[in-house]
Amino acid sequence: MITTQHVYKYFGTQAALQDVSFDINPGEIVGFLGPNGAGKTTLMRVLTTYLPASRGKVFIAGIDIDREPLKVCSKIGYLSETPPLYYHLTVAEYLLFAAQLKDVPARDQRRRLETVLAQCQLENVRSTLIQHLSRGFKQRVGIAQALIHDPTVLILDEPTNGLDPVQILQVRHLIQSLREKRTVILSTHILSEIEQLAQRILIIESGRIIADDRLDLLLSRYPQRNLESIFLSLVAQRAEGNEYV
Repeated sequence: MITTQHVYKYFGTQAALQDVSFDINPGEIVGFLGPNGAGKTTLMRVLTTYLPASRGKVFIAGIDIDREPLKVCSKIGYLSETPPLYYHLTVAEYLLFAAQLKDVPARDQRRRLETVLAQCQLENVRSTLIQHLSRGFKQRVGIAQALIHDPTVLILDEPTNGLDPVQILQVRHLIQSLREKRTVILSTHILSEIEQLAQRILIIESGRIIADDRLDLLLSRYPQRNLESIFLSLVAQRAEGNEYV
């Protein structure tokens, strides 16, 4: 579903991504981890066509993102750390606008609206101005706009950032409900969230992938049996010049 082949991204002489390669299979939920400045956001922007790679290849559902970026965009739903909301619109108005932007055929827009309202439990606030919603509801609206065009790949950047415990559980349940039909990349600093949701872990440090494994295998390989301890250990090893094998 997602393939990256020796991807590099430079900003001037600074390498933000270095020789990044991996394959993600259909239906996987992949936890994407890394310290601040490690290259997570840059890689997500490359995957979503917001930034071109300096070198290397990326394929989404078999499509080369350099050659057919608009076709790739139709396959991807993206929630950035700060959801791209228009506060002066109601929830339904905003989601219909998002459907139009994402080229959902006019005959399907109302059906897709009702589907995502139900998926994200937004029916009761469909006529509410976004500016009047709680943070949890705003986050769900952000996820709904990522789903409105029925993408096969969902990329979520800090989807529970700033939410209270009840709201976090609601968003987690929503993500779990999506796993059968979509490939999901989930980036978060909350490692317990990754342990509950992800089947596989990618860890990036200094622009390089330093770990790529199934969660259960990664936990069994280390005596700590704790993702937080393993993450800190791998990042520290990398900082000392050691490679993860």
